Amino acid sequence: MKKIITGMLAIAAFVFSASAQETGKEKFKQRAQHHHSQRHGMFKDLNLTAAQKEQMKANHEATKKQLTDLNKEENITVKEFKTRKEAIRKEQKEKMNSLLTPEQKDQIAKNKAAHQAQREVKRTKGLERMKTKLNLSDDQVAQLKASREEQMAKVKAIKDNEQLSQSEKKEQLMALKGQNKEAFKKILTEEQLSKMEEMRKKKTHGSK
Repeated sequence: MKKIITGMLAIAAFVFSASAQETGKEKFKQRAQHHHSQRHGMFKDLNLTAAQKEQMKANHEATKKQLTDLNKEENITVKEFKTRKEAIRKEQKEKMNSLLTPEQKDQIAKNKAAHQAQREVKRTKGLERMKTKLNLSDDQVAQLKASREEQMAKVKAIKDNEQLSQSEKKEQLMALKGQNKEAFKKILTEEQLSKMEEMRKKKTHGSK
């Protein structure tokens, strides 16, 4: 009987592990698709020349090889790995910017502004849906909106801080995400938080 139970636990652990791996892969795939979609939107209406496209492709392949070679190195510290990876990414970005004309850079800035405006419209609609589904009061909506604007300002400050490395930015953004969750707990009731979690789970399962 003990062997049977042990075997069942082992199978359950394997199934859970496999499920977690699939979930991780799916999330990674979704993030990659989202990143690709964002990148495509930023390069919209740039009218890149054939030479620019060819050079960008070459830069991309060179960067990809550098990162692959870096991943193969075993005798380096985590700190050195992160530092060199950031340097490679920075070099790629600088090379890309050097290929663009001032007009194309202006167009990218316009595309970014348009993207931000679309995100703001989406956030506003999301807040309205939340108000209806969670039965939020006007005061709660105002507090959530103020909290969101404060968080966005902090996110921008972190991303624009050239003194921070990419890993430091990531750490601070993760910490900010945790602070945002705590802010929600102070604004919403236990019942509203529970309902919001149910909505989140349904959305997650529905997207699979």
